[in-house]
Amino acid sequence: MSETASISTSIAQRYAAALFELSKDDKALPVLENDTNAMSDALEAGPELGAMISSPVYSRGEQGAAIAAVAKKMELSPLFTNTLGLMADKRRLFALPQLVAALQARIADEKGEVTAEVTSAQPLTVNQKKALAKTLKEQVGKDVILNTTVDESLIGGLVVKVGSKMIDSSIRSKLANLQNVMKEVG
Repeated sequence: MSETASISTSIAQRYAAALFELSKDDKALPVLENDTNAMSDALEAGPELGAMISSPVYSRGEQGAAIAAVAKKMELSPLFTNTLGLMADKRRLFALPQLVAALQARIADEKGEVTAEVTSAQPLTVNQKKALAKTLKEQVGKDVILNTTVDESLIGGLVVKVGSKMIDSSIRSKLANLQNVMKEVG
């Protein structure tokens, strides 16, 4: 992990811990979950927000005003909005994507869920997603939320990441392994 990513993650973990505990004390975890998911969607929607939070060109005041306007438009809770304002004031908005990820992980853990990153060659059907979630639940022992993406270069099969475990059953991976075995023989 690069030093910058490590710093961002460290900063995000501290803010996430504080925000999570305050929300838990106020019995407002569902509100925090909604705010976190909304911010995640906003960060994925386009590059503008990401550029604003990570650019050193904008002053603290400009970042603070921009993030306050975004929070107001998104109707985020006062606690989440104040946290974003504090991050802007301390020039820590660059860690917002890591904050969102850390909060999602804490909320999922609190709910007894785990997230699986699934990459497939073709979009999965609803039945395939249900079957995969059921199989993973049996293996992990927790409810599994699937984050699916499509990568046609896999040719077929799946790549599944749950926590630190990865299962690569893609045809691309099998062909690469076969190629390596053939090199060793010849």
